[in-house]
Amino acid sequence: MRVGELARRTGTTVRALRYYEAAGLVVPRRLSNGYREYEPIAERQVAQIRELMALGLAVEETRPFVESIADGDDVCAAAVATFRSTVTSLQRRIGELTAQRDALDARIDEAARQVVSGPRTSGTVPAIGSALPPLSFYATDGQPVNLRALGSGRTVIFVYPLTGRPGVDLPRGMLEVHGARGSTDQAVWLRDHHAELLAAGAARVYGLSAQSTGYQRELAHRLRLPYPLIPDPKLTLAAAMGLPTVAAADLVLYERLTLVIRDNLIEHVFPTIPDPAAHPLELMRWLTRRNDPRK
Repeated sequence: MRVGELARRTGTTVRALRYYEAAGLVVPRRLSNGYREYEPIAERQVAQIRELMALGLAVEETRPFVESIADGDDVCAAAVATFRSTVTSLQRRIGELTAQRDALDARIDEAARQVVSGPRTSGTVPAIGSALPPLSFYATDGQPVNLRALGSGRTVIFVYPLTGRPGVDLPRGMLEVHGARGSTDQAVWLRDHHAELLAAGAARVYGLSAQSTGYQRELAHRLRLPYPLIPDPKLTLAAAMGLPTVAAADLVLYERLTLVIRDNLIEHVFPTIPDPAAHPLELMRWLTRRNDPRK
């Protein structure tokens, strides 16, 4: 049979057959026209080579087996010796890999002892009726925001740890922070229902986090937010009011909460927000009840 037919029957490539030929394992005879012609036994030889290579033998180590087929024998003493040598090599390799695994486990245990387990929290929820400190920020729309002069009516400030960017993992350690995920969903809900929040009784809405101005501007632009974000990368509001923060890895961020401000005083606090994406609906219901003249 020709080389192409042998390759099809054995599921290999012509290139591999050329390699076996160069190694002297499966050698065709040359016809007068220069073509290679393989004997039917070559099919068994190639199948044997591929089977033994799948078991971890090198091409050269398959020689005793291939020669046994050519001699009409299923196996020979040299083939048995090759099997035993291969098993010995595998056992040695298993021992080396086991030692490497144990060494890595020891390194993992050592590193784990040096890492503080879990995020660390600090700060307290502000009291209802307390005043905001006289701090000024520049929001993502470029306008100054004075926390002591927010204006008449109710102001909603949702404080959150951080938002992510598409295709970018959260910073190291943030997966351990309860509520770290979901800020983007919360921001989108507030965007989509911004007009309804205003109709329910909010005069203005802000978002605040410790992320940088550039990061916050990118988010506001990408999500087309109708309300501004307040960057507080130095956590000045937390320092002034003792707002809750969470530390994980090398980051310190705000814990998630929502403040409702009226006449420069805190009218209400949502201190625990287990589901950030659903929280805006809770906020809207609260505003609607407070804005109901019958109550």
